[in-house]
Amino acid sequence: MDPFLPLRICATGLRVQRLRMDLIASNIANVNTTQTPQGGPYRRKDLLVTAVPAVSNFDFSDILEANLNNSLYKVIPISVIEDQRPFKVVYQPSHPDADKNGYVKLPNISPLEEMVNMISALRAYEANVTVINNTKSMILKALEIGR
Repeated sequence: MDPFLPLRICATGLRVQRLRMDLIASNIANVNTTQTPQGGPYRRKDLLVTAVPAVSNFDFSDILEANLNNSLYKVIPISVIEDQRPFKVVYQPSHPDADKNGYVKLPNISPLEEMVNMISALRAYEANVTVINNTKSMILKALEIGR
């Protein structure tokens, strides 16, 4: 088995968590955005990811081994999706974007939900960094054995 495979798998996890944090930051920054270039309020964005086998070459034995172990998968981002939940509607007749009845459509973003997602992404990022550090330490210890 490739000793650097865990490092490559964790690198994909770090990349995905960084993308998640970028989207969460964008969502929080636009919590009060009532007009976008596309028209209407800002829609909350989320990242869609999938797991794929993390084998270096795709011959039959490697794919079979990866499927039997269920542990040799890396994650890759597929796309950024928009949350289709309805917008929040609040009564603010003095707001420039209020309709004729005085109601304003606000983004479908919950700051509390975004903070929970941010903590989750941060913990996943930290877990990947820990695995990278432990793998690096094990590789160095293995090299010391050979001396």
